[in-house]
This record gives sequence, structure tokens and C-alpha cells, in this order.
Amino acid sequence: MEEKNNEVRLQKFLADSGVASRRKCEEIILEGRVKVNEKLITKLGTKINPYEDFVEVDGKILKRQDEKVYILLNKPIGYVTTVKDQFKRDTVMDLLKNIKLRVVPVGRLDMYTSGALILSNDGEFVNKVTHPSHEIEKTYNVTVKGEVTKEDMKKLENGVDIGNYITKPAKTKILKIDGSKKISRFQITIHEGKNRQIRKMCKAINKPVLALHRSAIGKINVKDLKLGEYRFLTNKEIEDLIK
Repeated sequence: MEEKNNEVRLQKFLADSGVASRRKCEEIILEGRVKVNEKLITKLGTKINPYEDFVEVDGKILKRQDEKVYILLNKPIGYVTTVKDQFKRDTVMDLLKNIKLRVVPVGRLDMYTSGALILSNDGEFVNKVTHPSHEIEKTYNVTVKGEVTKEDMKKLENGVDIGNYITKPAKTKILKIDGSKKISRFQITIHEGKNRQIRKMCKAINKPVLALHRSAIGKINVKDLKLGEYRFLTNKEIEDLIK
């Protein structure tokens, strides 16, 4: 969770609050139209605490910034990854009982996939992390029908056709092959986010998915979280994701 003692330049706070562009906000300050805690500010570079200071522009108090939160949830099966569902199904928001701030999911997990899901109210963070150019690795544990082979893994690693798209190189590791039950478990790491991508990749090697769990996003894993539990990301985890 972001610390509240972080100060920002006044013109940045004005711009982030939607007053005007950064350059225009500088002009507004120089024109003597801004007060901080009822004190007139005309000097550029003045720093404020966006959580504690009251800022006025032309006599109107701007809303102070909400605390930024970054949450890691171990999503159970049966919950849809959306803020509100038109079909009245359970959503991941129902699991965040004590979070009063409005957060949104960062990316998606389908209803029948469990595991790591990040939620935040920081729009800039959400845009950065979900942008295709960011290519954050996501690791999944997959249970499939049939006995996988090294050749199957090599196909997944090199890229398979999932319908008008060839997947980018992936990393794989066979975890268990149960010959009597004719099921297999393996780990796969990708850095794309196509809709139902893992399921489509497994279909491409004729191994239908029986269970799918996202164990990690980047270096952040959910091994210490029970299904349905969540925790706040550390500052280092947030920085690693943005990098």
C-alpha cells in the first residue's frame, strides 16, 4: 500500500485532479488562483501532501486523492472477474469484504480458472500493467486429460495456432503424469493475455484442460494465500510490476 507521506508537486496534483494540463496548471498557480490550506501559493515546485492538504482553485476545494491500494487475490473457481455482473453471478468484488475503496481487476481470469489476480484503484498502474508491450510473465498450473509428452511441451514452448494467432514462446515443466487416470499436470509460463489462451493452447495439442490455476504474476505468487484470501502488495512488488 502506498505510504501517505509521499509529497507531490502542486502542479502535478492539479493536473491529476483534472483541472487542466500540467503546463496550464503552472500558469494557474502563477496567476494566484491556487490556495493550499487557505494560503495563497504562487511559487512553482511547491510540494503538498495529496492526502492531508486542502487545495483550492478559484475558491473551489479539490477532492483529496484517495489512498492507492494494490491487492493480490487468490481467486476461487466460480467467481467472474468483473466489478458488476449483469447475470447476478458472484464476482471477485464479493471477496473483498473489508475494502471500502473502489478497485478494478488488473486483467482477467475466467470463471473456471483460479489463482492470482491483482486489483487496484490506481488507473495509471492498471494501464501500465495490462498494456501488451509490458509483457509480464504469468505462470499457470494446468491439469489436462491425457498423458503429455516432451513433444507436446516443445510445441507449447515454440508456439501453437490458437485460431488466427500463433502464440509466442513459452516455458513449460511437466509436474506429474498419472497413467492409470490418464491425466497430466504441468506448469506453463506465458507473457501474453489472449482470451482463454491456455485452454486454447492445450486444445491445440489435443489435451483438454480439466483444471487451471494461475500460480504467479511475475514474481508474485499466491502459495501463502488460501483460495478466497487476499493481501496488499508490497512497495517492491508494485515497483517490480511497473518495471
